[in-house]
Amino acid sequence: MRLVDTHCHINFTSYNEDREAVIARAAEAGVTRIINPAIDIKSSQKIIPLAQANPGIYAAVGIHPNSTADFVPEMMAELETLAQEAKVVAIGEIGLDYYRDESPKAIQAEAFRAQLALAARLELPVIIHNREASEDVIEILEAWSQDLPESLKERPGVLHSFSAPESVAERALAAGFYIGITGPVTYKNADTLRHIAAAAPLDRLLVETDGPFLPPMPYRGKRNEPAYIPHIVERLAALKQISLEEMGQATTENAERLFRL
Repeated sequence: MRLVDTHCHINFTSYNEDREAVIARAAEAGVTRIINPAIDIKSSQKIIPLAQANPGIYAAVGIHPNSTADFVPEMMAELETLAQEAKVVAIGEIGLDYYRDESPKAIQAEAFRAQLALAARLELPVIIHNREASEDVIEILEAWSQDLPESLKERPGVLHSFSAPESVAERALAAGFYIGITGPVTYKNADTLRHIAAAAPLDRLLVETDGPFLPPMPYRGKRNEPAYIPHIVERLAALKQISLEEMGQATTENAERLFRL
């Protein structure tokens, strides 16, 4: 079974001491491809050589909402140059975060809209971060998705590590988006997330670690890594009442279709 971890910050310092071993363990677990999203211009610059040096790693470039406090429109020229490098498959992670007070909401929204416009222009899907900002995020995405080029209409992007209400999932799916499922789907108190995952179309689900964060059970409290993706696939297979192999194949095909791997 070949799996894709569609969101892992493999460039983060928590992997510095054993990054090659983490990648090797992932491959042993069947996770042969990893998408590494950036969080700012600096990390966007750094993740591209990492992806280009590793056959199974791909990059997404972008400015995370918590990194937008110093955002100026001039940053978009550098981001556009980076986005056209080999192995860059998306713009991300981008969005809104009202949980951490690290950037004013107006500046977050300005950076979000600018990066969405760039993604449309370059015909790249987006990786969306949403934390306690669901209504604003989905309204912006619904408006943006109205005028996309044909190549993006069926693959505008993914709401990563989905944790919003079911109504937001329904609106995102209606706009063409995919839903990214992370380790919390295995947590005891995640009944709402499991309900959303069970109800979502099979061809719109992605699996992701968000490593080093959000490890699935039984690794909660430890550093997450791509080798743990099968635990998420197993839980989704049970929710959908299909085999592990069917779920693995579906999520892999979904990732290939969205990111054109």
